[in-house]
Amino acid sequence: AVSFLPVLALEAQEGRLFKPLAYTKNLTMIVAAVLAITLDPAMRLLFTHMRQFQFRPRWLARVANAVLVGRIHSEEKHPISKVLIRLYDPVCRWSLRWKYTVIALAVLLVIATVPVYQRLGSEFMPPLDEGDLLYMPSTLPGLSASEAQRLMQVQNKLIMQVPEVRSVLGKAGRADTSTDPAPLSMFETVILLKPQSEWRKVETWYSGWDWSPGWLTGIFRRITPDHISTEDLINDLDRRLSLPGVSNAWTMPVKTRIDMLTTGIRTPVGIKIYGADIAQIERIGTEIERLLPHVSGTRNVFAERTGGGYFVDFEWNREQLARYGLSIDDVQAVVMSAVGGENVTTTVEGRERYPVNVRYNRDFRSSLERLDRVLVPAMNGTMQIPVKQLGQVKISSGPAMLRDENGLLSGYVYVDVAGRDIGGYVDEARELVSKRIPLPVGYSIAWSGQYEAMQRVKEKLLVVVPVTLVLILLLLYMNTKSAMKTAIIVLAVPFSAVGAIWLLYLLGYNMSIGVWVGLIALLGVDAETAVF
Repeated sequence: AVSFLPVLALEAQEGRLFKPLAYTKNLTMIVAAVLAITLDPAMRLLFTHMRQFQFRPRWLARVANAVLVGRIHSEEKHPISKVLIRLYDPVCRWSLRWKYTVIALAVLLVIATVPVYQRLGSEFMPPLDEGDLLYMPSTLPGLSASEAQRLMQVQNKLIMQVPEVRSVLGKAGRADTSTDPAPLSMFETVILLKPQSEWRKVETWYSGWDWSPGWLTGIFRRITPDHISTEDLINDLDRRLSLPGVSNAWTMPVKTRIDMLTTGIRTPVGIKIYGADIAQIERIGTEIERLLPHVSGTRNVFAERTGGGYFVDFEWNREQLARYGLSIDDVQAVVMSAVGGENVTTTVEGRERYPVNVRYNRDFRSSLERLDRVLVPAMNGTMQIPVKQLGQVKISSGPAMLRDENGLLSGYVYVDVAGRDIGGYVDEARELVSKRIPLPVGYSIAWSGQYEAMQRVKEKLLVVVPVTLVLILLLLYMNTKSAMKTAIIVLAVPFSAVGAIWLLYLLGYNMSIGVWVGLIALLGVDAETAVF
């Protein structure tokens, strides 16, 4: 029960996922212990008898004795125990005879497992295949709504050419809510896939076995799928959607929503750049964008262009405004109603309400020259002055969207990682960035995404695990009253993890929160068995 203390110390999504496991096992052991000292003795006294019944007829007494009294046999006479003892006895005798050889081989096996453990990658959680994909490409800011629509239609047509795709639904821009700050330059396309039985087939080790029955092929298919993998499908889609000016990012719908709500990063790895100047943050982000493709495992990388928005600026000449008796509010109101539009009323259509917006026709506001000819009433409406005489209209660039985090302006770099563990990738990429990109004073970089959650769990376990080990050692010593026996029990723990490490390596798994929870349960059971 104490071995599950690190699991109970988890927080956020990993805590919500694994705490029920720890609570369930501990509560089960508590109930089992209570029943073992209360219900079990009472049932033994009620249903077992040491003396045999003596009554007539004798055949009925024999039946009653067989059912209610029974006979306690020695363990050696039990049919299953006889087989197990026959297998165990020679192994145990050989191990006791060659005890130094057995201990040396076990120590060598542990030593040989250490480099295998070091080769295991690290990640926050094992990837769960949701059955669908979420395609989130990004382009440079300044994209118009019509161009965004055209680009999304092209992407959807290319996606639908893949035979595994059932349907596609894309979204550009954001909903009318503050919880979805997505610009037009960021798309979200949900890709619904067909059942995996309809995916393209690949050759496997059992493909040529025409004699095997269908049920046997179904078992083999569970071990080695005979269709392309999800990663192969994503790579195929990524090649088809290699469009100029578009940076791709591939993930899954539910996973992305959770990551964006917790860290704000929609890719497995993200970089947050903090500072005081938007231009400097953008410069650092673009340098990281050019550098990270040299790190193995980088599929796509995109740095937000924070200052890449385009705006129509009206710079007013105050002397000219004063000449015609106009104020800044007067000319700004004309620009707002002519270009931006103004709601003048609301129409009622049954139970629906629609605002009525009035502004210039598109032909009168589609270019700077036409905006120069917008008329501003002056002298109580007796004069109509063109905007060109009152100021200057020009296109200027500026921040399309400002991010604020920890009291500083911030910019994001999104990194899509493929074919590599997250922990190893971030370690290599962080070392490369620290060497090649010097940061000005007052600017900092934080690695986010799944890596942020990994660091949070690591910091928590660095405190909880030593405390747990001390408690376990204390409990073992109180139970055995011997430091030597306690040491023997504790030394058995790393030997039990050897098989788990090798199996993780052979199956291609990375060390994650889920794997650590399984190892914690394994080591707890091992210590319990060693005590027994």
